Amino acid sequence: MRLKQQVADLFRAFAILCKDESFLKAISKIENFVSKILAITLVFVIFIALLDLLKLLTVDLFFTDPKGVFTAPLLKIFGMFLNVLIALELMENVTAYLRQHVIQLELVIITALTAVARKIVIFDSKSEGDLTGLAIAVLSLSISYWIVRSQNIKYKG
Repeated sequence: MRLKQQVADLFRAFAILCKDESFLKAISKIENFVSKILAITLVFVIFIALLDLLKLLTVDLFFTDPKGVFTAPLLKIFGMFLNVLIALELMENVTAYLRQHVIQLELVIITALTAVARKIVIFDSKSEGDLTGLAIAVLSLSISYWIVRSQNIKYKG
């Protein structure tokens, strides 16, 4: 009898959990938990990328001959700077989601534009198709940003 009562209690609890409001609360808690894990992971990624950049700069400037000048290609250094910047923008996306519980499309597009700009800065012209693809990506993201931005201004104003 005791087992039968436990099974019935379990089914009642499951039925309550499956109601729309309870279910949505559970999903919201899971989303918050995942977002916090992403934020913590991004902090580690940012620090590792920053340490990698600082190591490259320190070794390049002080321990490689000739001292005091960059021996690493500037494009590599700029690419590493932009990697840190992109990671910071991703962190802004995650923290904005944690604050407002909405994905801010404008921020996502800006982050994507920064990532494409990084690719352009460190571009190695091996094929013409790559450059065309990057140009199409910049144009598409720019148009998307313009549309989202104009809609945001329209609804805020």
